[in-house]
Parts: sequence; structure tokens; C-alpha cells
Amino acid sequence: MARNQLRIIAGEWRSRKLSFADVEGLRPTPDRVRETLFNWLAPVMAGARCLDPFAGSGALGLEALSRGAGEVMMLDLSPKVVKQLKENLQLLGCDRASVLQQDAVNYLKQPPEQPFDIVFLDPPYRKDLIRACIELLAKQNWLSEGARVYLEIESEAELPTLPDNWELTRSKKSGQVAYHLAIVGA
Repeated sequence: MARNQLRIIAGEWRSRKLSFADVEGLRPTPDRVRETLFNWLAPVMAGARCLDPFAGSGALGLEALSRGAGEVMMLDLSPKVVKQLKENLQLLGCDRASVLQQDAVNYLKQPPEQPFDIVFLDPPYRKDLIRACIELLAKQNWLSEGARVYLEIESEAELPTLPDNWELTRSKKSGQVAYHLAIVGA
């Protein structure tokens, strides 16, 4: 596969290859990790409202859409990334997603219009952003009851303490990546 390309693994756009912006530090979630994650999420994916606050290549949000998510909100700070994500959605003829050029932490400081069923927390590595995002998701009521929160961090990092009503149900490591799934209770 060409540099700066990702492949949709399954669903409506299975095997489609899409370009992503050439931005320093941008690393799509590896195929094997995505495959495992979406197997974990399969029972709750159909019609789900998803938030991808660090969209980057769009690998997670686009895979969710391909597998039947009802709506995906993607955020990224880079204008180049946002432009490419919008182009990919147009190329796929998808109108169930929105892309905003926005700082994720600032965005999460406000309460949502409606809570989300699935959140993909995959912030840039080594910037300690995941802790602030976890706190804001819980404090500002971004999550519906039973919501799934995917947490991806560098494999040597420690997963921050989760809110009391979050249950860590899955954890795996693959190369440089440690990834986890939490379910939000009442």
C-alpha cells in the first residue's frame, strides 16, 4: 500500500484505500488493532453515535461508518487533515459524518448537544492528553449509559485512572500500541 494510505477493513467500503494528510506524528491505528477493536464493538456499532476527537487519518471514524455507525463526529486541529477527511467523506458519498477543525480538549469542555455511544480516544502520543479527555468526557456528560470508550496510548504508558462508573473490559498490546475498551455504567 502506498505511503499515506489506509485501507477500510470491513463493511460497506471494505478494502477501499483512502489517502490521509501528510502531517508529522499522524499514525493511523494499525489494521490488526482496528480489526480487534471493531470485533469488540460489533454488537453496538449499528446506528451508534460516535465521536473521534483526534481523527487524524480518519481510520477509526471511517471504519465505524463503513460498519454501520449512524453518525460520526470527527475533530482535528490541522486544517490539512480536516480538508482530507472532508474529501474522503465526499469521495465515499457519506453524509453521516461531520468534521470540525477544533482542539479536542477545548471542545470537550462544553456539554454536548446529545451524548455519544462510542468514543475513540486516540490522541497524539507523549502529550498526556488522554487524562484530560477522560475527565471531560465524564464531567460534561458526553457519554450515553452503556457507551464504549476506546483508549489508545503508547505501549510504555500507564493508563490513567478511569472514572468509577467506567469498567475496563478489554486490554491488549500490539507493538508500540496499548489499547483498551471501557464501558460506561449509570
